[in-house]
Formats: sequence, C-alpha cells, structure tokens
Amino acid sequence: MSEAARSLLQRWGASFRKGTDFDSWGQLVEAIDEYQILARHLQKEAQSQHNNSEFTEDQKKTIAKIATCLELRSAALQSTQAQDEFKLEDLKKLEPILKNILTYNKEFPFDVQPVPLRKILAPGEEEHLEFEEDDEEGGAGAGSPDSFPARVPGTLLPRLPSEPGMTLLTINIEKIGLKDAGQCIDPYITVSVKDLNGIDLTPVQDTPVALRKEDTYVHFNVDIEIQKHIEKLTKGAAIFFEFKHYKPKKRFTSTKCFAFMEMDEIKPGAIVIELYKKPTDFKRKKLQLLTKKPLYLHLHQTLHKE
Repeated sequence: MSEAARSLLQRWGASFRKGTDFDSWGQLVEAIDEYQILARHLQKEAQSQHNNSEFTEDQKKTIAKIATCLELRSAALQSTQAQDEFKLEDLKKLEPILKNILTYNKEFPFDVQPVPLRKILAPGEEEHLEFEEDDEEGGAGAGSPDSFPARVPGTLLPRLPSEPGMTLLTINIEKIGLKDAGQCIDPYITVSVKDLNGIDLTPVQDTPVALRKEDTYVHFNVDIEIQKHIEKLTKGAAIFFEFKHYKPKKRFTSTKCFAFMEMDEIKPGAIVIELYKKPTDFKRKKLQLLTKKPLYLHLHQTLHKE
C-alpha cells in the first residue's frame, strides 16, 4: 500500500468513526455534518480519473457505494418516517470494508447504487472554474431534465430545541425568478449562515431538487430551519442562498446566482430579495446584480420564541 493510500484510509476511517460516535451519542447535527463531509470526499475519489487515483475501478465502485450509504444514513437522521431507514448498526458494518478496501473482494452487503458520476463540488469550489457566459443568456446546455438521474435527497436539518427567551427562525423558500427557469436541470439551493469574513456559523444545508418549473419561476416550497438561535448569531452575519443547477456539457453542478439576507431583514412574513451574479461573495464586497429584470428569491419567515 502506498503512503498516499494509507493516509487517505486513515483519514476516512477517523472521519467514519467520528460520525458514528456522534450518531451513537445522539448528536445528530454533528453526525449528519460528518457523514456528508466524508461522503463528499469518497464521491470525489470514486469519480477521479484512473491515473490520479490510488484505487482500482472496482475499489472505487465500492467506495462510491459506501458514500451512498452515508447519504442514506444522513437522510434517515433527518426523516420523521420510521420505515425504510438506514440504521446506525447497518452503517457500522461498512467500517471494516472501508478500512480494508484494498483487499475487500466480497459482495457489497447492501443493495445500493453509487451516486451518479457527476462532479461533486465543495462549497465555493466552483468559483475557481472558468465562468460560463451562457448563464445570464439562458443556455443551460443540451439535454432535457428527464435525461439525468435525480440528485441525492436534500440535506435539511431538523429544528433545534427551543430555549427560554431565544428565537429560532424557519425560512420557507417559495420560489426563485429566472428568465431561463425552464432550462435549469436538477435545480436546488444551498443555504448557509456566514459571518463578515465568510466563515460558516451553522452547518450548510441543501434543499431537495425543486418541485417544479413554471414560466419564469423555479418552485421549491421547502422549509429551512436555521441551526442557531438568532440571538447567538454574530453581528454582521448573513444568510446566503446559492441557486445551483447541473450543466451536462461540463458534467458538474454549478452556482448560477446567489442572494443573501442580513440580520435586520429577519422579521415574520414574506420577503423578496435580489439575485446577484456568481461567484458567491460571502464577504459582500463586490456585488453585481444578476439582471435588471424584476426577478427575485421569494421567502417567507416564521419566528419561534418561548
């Protein structure tokens, strides 16, 4: 085993154990976060070109299936449905497989398929890619939405426990207005809470793929539970919404535009916020409106206070 492969397996094993420890202790938000980070790393390795990988194609298929199981466990922790759950004891069966991936030659214990072979980008990673001028002009690339498999379910987190005198915020993402809404493939929104330096203050969440596309709107109608009491957010924090869609010509998921909401905009009821051009500017220093047309992100806020 090469030193690089040994190092990778050690990191993956440590992350796997950390996630299952959080899971066993009932620290569900932390477990979900750890599972999703590890799944992203495994997916990236599984999708790497052969010459750049420490693993064979068969080993990469097994790695991809482990990533799928991590996603399934993450989804189960967020689900209120008891049936069809992927249990912690099921996930723990995969630790020795991951640890011994170079010698594992048995049938995979669960009937799962790898996540579709699309490029997985970490938050902000797409900012380093070449910008595509067709974003504003509406060219979403060849192919229809039916030609591509559905994305992994969203990574939405449950509402935090209430605390006396503290306020929790639920944001319903109703819809987003885009002139080429109907051409967006597998659109979803990544929600994050950042401080003035662009540092995450809460776990990042992805919505499921949009419900429908209609005229110049992509409809979501999904609730996001902000993972920190409003009173505990630092001064100058903002909630970001990154609209992402799959680009078949480039074979990766790209950020098309973003919007953000500052602390003084947190109030009950409906709100519409402006859309800005990518790359996402978490520090809010160089903002450029996406379009002069009256197209916005439509939200509805609900405050919960004991």
